[in-house]
Parts: sequence; C-alpha cells; structure tokens
Amino acid sequence: MAISRRKFVASVVSGTALAAVSTGELVSAWTTTAFAASPPGDVVGKITVGYQGWFACIGDGAPINAWWHWSNNWSQPPSPSNNGTLRAWPDMREYTHGYQTAYANLGSGQPATLFSSYDQQTVDTHFLWMQQNNIDTAALQRFNPNGGEGATRDAMAAKVRSAAESNGRKFYIMYDVTNWTNMQPEIKADWTNKMSAHTTSSAYARQNGKPVVCIWGFGFNDNNHPWDAATCLDVINWFKSQGCYVIGGVPREWRIGINGSRPGFLGTYHAFNMISPWMVGAISSAADSDNIYNQLNVGDQADCNANGIDYQPCVLPGDVSARQRAHGDFMWRQFYNMVRVGAQGIYISMYDEFNEGNQICKTAATLADVPTNSGLLALDEDGTACSSDYYLRLTGDGGRMLKGQIALTPVRPTQPNGGTPPPPPTGNLALSKPTQESSHNQSYASANTTDGVQDSYWESTNNAFPQWVQVDLGSALAVNKVVLKLPASWGSRTQTLSVQTSLDGSGFTTVVNSGGVAFNSGSANTATLTFAQANARYVRINVTANTGWPAAQLSELEVYGPAAGGDTQPPTTPANLASTGKTSSSVSLSWTASTDNVGVTGYQIRQGNAVIGTTAATSFTVTGLNPSTSYTFTVTAQDAAGNTSAASNGVTVTTDPAPNTNLARGKSTSESSHTQGYGSGNAVDGNQDTYWESANNAFPQWLQVDLGSATSVGRIVLKLPASWGARTQTLSVAGSTDGTNFTTLKASADYTFSPSANTTSITFTATATRYVRLTFTANTGWPAGQVSEFEVYAS
Repeated sequence: MAISRRKFVASVVSGTALAAVSTGELVSAWTTTAFAASPPGDVVGKITVGYQGWFACIGDGAPINAWWHWSNNWSQPPSPSNNGTLRAWPDMREYTHGYQTAYANLGSGQPATLFSSYDQQTVDTHFLWMQQNNIDTAALQRFNPNGGEGATRDAMAAKVRSAAESNGRKFYIMYDVTNWTNMQPEIKADWTNKMSAHTTSSAYARQNGKPVVCIWGFGFNDNNHPWDAATCLDVINWFKSQGCYVIGGVPREWRIGINGSRPGFLGTYHAFNMISPWMVGAISSAADSDNIYNQLNVGDQADCNANGIDYQPCVLPGDVSARQRAHGDFMWRQFYNMVRVGAQGIYISMYDEFNEGNQICKTAATLADVPTNSGLLALDEDGTACSSDYYLRLTGDGGRMLKGQIALTPVRPTQPNGGTPPPPPTGNLALSKPTQESSHNQSYASANTTDGVQDSYWESTNNAFPQWVQVDLGSALAVNKVVLKLPASWGSRTQTLSVQTSLDGSGFTTVVNSGGVAFNSGSANTATLTFAQANARYVRINVTANTGWPAAQLSELEVYGPAAGGDTQPPTTPANLASTGKTSSSVSLSWTASTDNVGVTGYQIRQGNAVIGTTAATSFTVTGLNPSTSYTFTVTAQDAAGNTSAASNGVTVTTDPAPNTNLARGKSTSESSHTQGYGSGNAVDGNQDTYWESANNAFPQWLQVDLGSATSVGRIVLKLPASWGARTQTLSVAGSTDGTNFTTLKASADYTFSPSANTTSITFTATATRYVRLTFTANTGWPAGQVSEFEVYAS
C-alpha cells in the first residue's frame, strides 16, 4: 500500500521563472495598505496546525488493521528494512499505549514502540499539548474517504472532535484531493452525508460565523491534481452555498501562475475566502524564507488585500533527517517574515507528520530516545540540545507574535532546552501497564491485575505452584511499595509470596522475602507490602501457596514509589458511580466522594484508560459524544502528591439518538426478493438515484433494515429517484426487537410519491425497535415494491 503524500516539490525559488516577476510589482505590493479581510475568528488571527491522524498499528482495533503510514508493507511492523518513509521518532513517554515494532531497542534500552492515532488517548494527548502551548486550531486532513481507509478516517474525525472539545481547541476538516479521481461529486457527498455533522460541535472552527472547510490541491500543475479551473470553481462555490468559509491550500506560485501552479487559475483562487500557499519542499533555510518573502509573500499579501481575501501562509519546522531545523532558527525566521508581511493567520505544516520529518509534536530529543539500528536523527542533531517539546513551545511563541502579545522580532525568544520535562510518574505506577505471567486459567489473564478494576482478576493454572505475575513499568523508576488485592467479595485467604524487581526483565532481585500474606475480607482483601527503595522497571510477584484455592490469584498489582512530602497513600476508590442523565451528545455522572489521609484534590473521569475530564466536584457531564453510541466510564480520585485511587465501578450508557439523524444509513438490510441488481442495500446508501425493487408481479413483498440495537423510532422517510413519474404504493410498517416477532407500527395505507421530490414521510407512536420492516401490497407505477432511500428517525 503506497503512502499518500502532501508534498509538492517544484523548482527552488532562486534561479527559477520567479525571476521574471518585476521589481516594480514587488514595490507596488510592498506599498499597498494592508488590512484584514475578516475580523479575528478561529483561523484569522490564529495559529492552525495540520493534523494527519493517519497512523495505525495492527492490534489497535482500527478498521484498517494495518501499520498505517508507519511501514512500507503495512501488514508487517516497521523495521529498518520496512520503513514507511519514517524520518523522525516520536517521544513516547506520555502515551499510555505503545505498539512494539521490529526495530532494536532505543539507545536508553527501552523498547521501540510507536503510537496509534486510533487510540483516543493518543489524540487526547496531542490536543492537550496544543492546549498547553496555546495552539489554537487543528486542520484534520481528510483524503479520499471512499476506499479502504475510509472507515478509519471517519472514526478519526470523531476522535479529533472529542479531543478538541475536551481540551478547548478548535478543529476543521481539510480535504486533500490528491489522487481523488471522482472528486467533484464525491467531496460534496462526503460533506453532506458525513463531515457536516461535526459542525454542530462547539469545537468546530468558525470564521465570520461560518463553519470552516479547507480544500488542499486545486491548481497544482501535476497529474495528481488534474481538474480544470471551472471544475475547481464549482466545488468552491458549492461549499460556499452550504454556508462555509472556504480555505484553499494552493501552490506557492498561485498568484503568478508559473512553476507548480496551472495557468489560468487566478479567478478560481480568488473565489476562496482564505489563501494558504504550500511551502514544504520549497524552502530549507532562513535565507530561503527571506527569498520567498521578497519574491512571493509580499505580493501575495497585497493581492489578497486588494481582493478581500484572508492570507494564511505556511510555516514549517524543517525536516529533521535533512538537518534543516537549525535548532529553531529556520522556523522562527518564517514566523518573523509572515508576521511582518501582515498575514491574517499562519498554518503550521505539520503537527504529527513523522513521515516528512516536519512534525512539531514531541519528538526524540537525543539518540537515547531513538532505536539504535534506525539511522534516524534526534532534535539535537546539530549539537544543540532541544527538549522534545521545543517546537510546540516555539509554535506557541510564534502565535504570541502573530497576536501582538510579544513584539515583532527576528530574534528567537524560545530556548531550545527550556521546556519542562514530564514530571516523574506518581500514584499507582502499574495502572494500565503491560503484564506477563507464568500461566493463567481460562480467561483470567494477568492484564486484569493492572486494569484498575478490583473485581477482575488473574488466576494461574491450578495445582501447579510456583507461579508468577509481573508488570512492566515502561522505564526504570524508584519503587518502595506494592499493594495487592483480591476481589472484595471473596472470602479470606493467605497466599505465600515474595516480591522481586528487575531493570531488564531477566535478572531479578528479591525485595520482599517469601512469606504468608493475609487477604482479609474484612479489610477489602487488600495487602500492602513496603520495602527499601529500589530502581526497577519490572516488578514480579512469586506465589508458592494459597489457602483459599490451589492457584495463584491477584485482582490488582499496584506499584508505588516515594512521593513528594512522603505521601504514598492513594485516596479511597470513588463509589456508587451512576448516570444521572443523558442526551444525544452528553452523559451526566455522579459518585460518592473519596477520602484520603492528606486530602482529595480532584477526580479524573475516564473512558477506558483515557482521561476525558477532571473536576473537584462529585459530578461531571461528559460532552461531545456521538448519538446512539455506548460508552463506559469510570472515575479515579487524586491527592496532592499525585497518588491515584483504583477505578470506580464502571457505568455503561448509550446516548440518545439524534432527532434528525437517519438511523438506517449504512445499516444492514434484508428483503423478500429483488430483481436484477436492485438489491436492498441500495435503500440505505444515501443515494436517491439507486433503488431496491422487488420481484415483479409477486405481491406482497417486504424490505427491512437492522438498526443494530433496539432504538426509539417514530418516523420514516421513503424516497424514489427524483426523476421518476408519480405513483402510489400501498404499504405497512412493522417493528421487531428480535427480527422474528413483528408488531405493526403503522397499518397498511396508500402513500403517494410525486415527481421532483418523490418523497413521503410516515409518522407513528415512538417505539423501541431494532428491525423496521415495510410490507408492500400494491404499486400504481410498477408491479413491484420500490424504494430508493429508506430513512428511519427517532421522531
């Protein structure tokens, strides 16, 4: 599977046809009075970062089920011989989940793992970094969604929405039309049927009161972008007709129509609300930036000013592997040039683009953070130490200069190594960390010991002592205590066990000698073992006997280290977590307060292992959820020392359906019969021109849709192709929760379909049903049952 690239490299500016641009034109541009076409909004006056979100790993649950964009051969983990153009290595310390690659260990000895964008915690972490560094808006890249990547890209849009909402950031959809063969109709359908739904989010970017959409790739003079000016203009104007503010990602010579730009496109470019020329591959030094500033940016800004268009030039940090970054001087010179030209906004290429090496998110700072056999460079490649978050901080300062919060300056104010490293981990160091075991019985595997749930447990093979379980903390940490638990409802028992630690997972040192450890049902079946402080990555529990069952048993293996002020005791577990209300996009939760020997400072609301909210209260409303979707939540408590309680009981809630959401779209269907190629799937594909038609002259006939779960429904909308002539069909509506036993929702009646719209709506008393069936007994227009769209709504 080939990797799609958004890289367009034409001739270098100096010595090209740009020299034909007259000095008079540049002087005229320089002296034009600058003004902003639009007031400040979510892109004007703001820093926007391009967000790919296109990395996946086998085993992460993504529909694509591949090492998406990490490898050349996506079916195999990345390695030195299977490198999907990887040019830099991410700093993995703040991701709760990494996926093992086939690279050698890092220089530090840590395993070479990579993140998956499909993990919500990855996206949450990325947007938290944006928040921490005052980065305003993310442009989610969306390539042709109609192939094998489509389902994963659809899911990524929902994950980005959730992360933006949780972290107070803005986002918008940025269509990259590269190699999109049937782009003109399909981009409109994608916006109408899928992406426009996200504009209801409070986090969706708006400019001039309109939802923002970007189209990247119009006017590029290559075979990957073949459309003429009229086709591109039609798409731009269509999005405007939908009420959108439209940004154009265009060639850098868009205004003068040479080199990378097709000639004759200036009128099309002028139809955009904002122009954002592409710079990747065009510049690689501060001198290149100055050259572009003089030969292009000044004239671009003047042209935009004259035509009432906002200007959003591109700034990039540089390719790590090509040693372009100059410890931030290259990027800062671009910030300086774009602010002094008067740009209305700045677009950063890119946030997470490890394939081009021009990412700004946290990156390996030294070779200790890079696989030893990768050949990759770290941020200190030119001899200047740079913290992994340096380019996030540099972007934040560039944004401050754009907004006038600091003075325009060519001198970079950001220190390369001035960032604050992640604090040493506190609380239960083993929570959600990977485990290993000597054996397990049935489904009671060792992962249950670090899931934060006391009711789930590990149990070894019976009658086969000794047995062991261990946790990998991810790196060497100071530890001095373990807390061992069994399910609180179990009877008392004593297990004979010892505690061992290791730095490499091979040589272990005993820190607690073997002895009987009592698990007392009157003390919540919890045992605490302390020992002299040790540095350990692996902590192992060896069990040789159990008075309650002939196997080793543990529900939680918690590991703690010395905390600030000596407080190593976590708060008690929050109790009685319950849902107190829900809507189509939110769930309200409440719980009983925890207690702590020093004091509870707050609670973390979790969805899986991802923290999706924090509060000091004992209630919280989770927002930004999808309609008709099941979510499971838990809550943990924290104290001032960073100690974290075990997770509360889990609560699973299904959000309400959205009133105006077609619940049948894309769902599975069945039928009594169909003729030729007009199968029942056509009735839920969102296309009014395709249709289901039953066998002819064989009434009655039926068509049904499976909504996936019992859902309250009260209205259906039926359509025929708009170009068809009038007809009346006689039909009834029935519902079922099991697909076998049906109840009539609407008695048989005549429904007329009139030309131009050919649509009829049927309402009935709202009923919880999973299967909705139409039974046809007559049709005045054709001797068969016919439906092009079968839509089902809550009301």
